[in-house]
Amino acid sequence: MELSDLVMTYAGQPVRTALEIGAGTGKATRLFADRGVAVTATEPDDAMLAELRRHVPAHVTAVRAAFEELRSGQRYGLVYAAAALHWTNPDGRWSRIAGLLEPGGVFASFAGPVGLAEPAVEEAVRAARAPFLEADDIPSPDGTPPDHEMQWPGTELQRSEWFSDVRQVVIERRWTMSAGDYVGLLSTISAYLELPAAVREQVYREILRVLPETVAIAADITVHLARGRSQS
Repeated sequence: MELSDLVMTYAGQPVRTALEIGAGTGKATRLFADRGVAVTATEPDDAMLAELRRHVPAHVTAVRAAFEELRSGQRYGLVYAAAALHWTNPDGRWSRIAGLLEPGGVFASFAGPVGLAEPAVEEAVRAARAPFLEADDIPSPDGTPPDHEMQWPGTELQRSEWFSDVRQVVIERRWTMSAGDYVGLLSTISAYLELPAAVREQVYREILRVLPETVAIAADITVHLARGRSQS
C-alpha cells in the first residue's frame, strides 16, 4: 500500500492540513501535497530549503525553521516526519508535537535503512569496510534492539501520555541500482561522512571493488502512526 494511502486510511477522516518536520528536498512533501493536502514543510537548512522550493507544488508553504522553533499557535490534521525525527530534540518532543495537532489529528513517522538485499554481497561489503568502519547503521535513539517487535519511535509513543493507538507497519521495497549509484548513496550516510576525506575515498574504492555491476537493494519503510490523545 502506498505510504500516503496508509496514513490517510489510519486517519479515518479527511486530512486537509499537514506539518512536515525536516522536509529536506521534498520527496515526502509531494506525496501529501499531490493528494490536495495543504502542507507546511519546515526545513532548517538553507540549501535544502532552496531545493525543496524548486521541487514542490506552489500550494506548499515552505518555511525555514527547526522543529524546536515551531510555535503551537497553528494546528494541523497531520504532523509527520520522513527520516528526520531523530534530528529533533527529545526534550519535550512529544508534548510539542501533540500541541501542533488538531483534535483528532494524527502523527506519522516513516524511515528505514537502504541496504543490500543479497546476503553474500552484504557480507563482502562488510568485509571491505571493516578496516575503516565497523558499522554504518544508525543506532536506535532510545537503544531499542533491532530485533525488538516495536521499533523507535513507536517505543516512545507507546510510553507517551500524549498519544494513543500506536501502530507500526512495514512497507517492503525492492529495486536494483548500479554499483556506482550505491556507493553514491553511501556518501550521504553520516558514518562515512564522519571519516577523514582520504579514508572515506579509500573505503568507497574498496567497497566498489567487491560489488557486482548491479546490486539488489532492500529499502523497507517502517511507518509509525499515533493519534493525539485529548488532554483534560
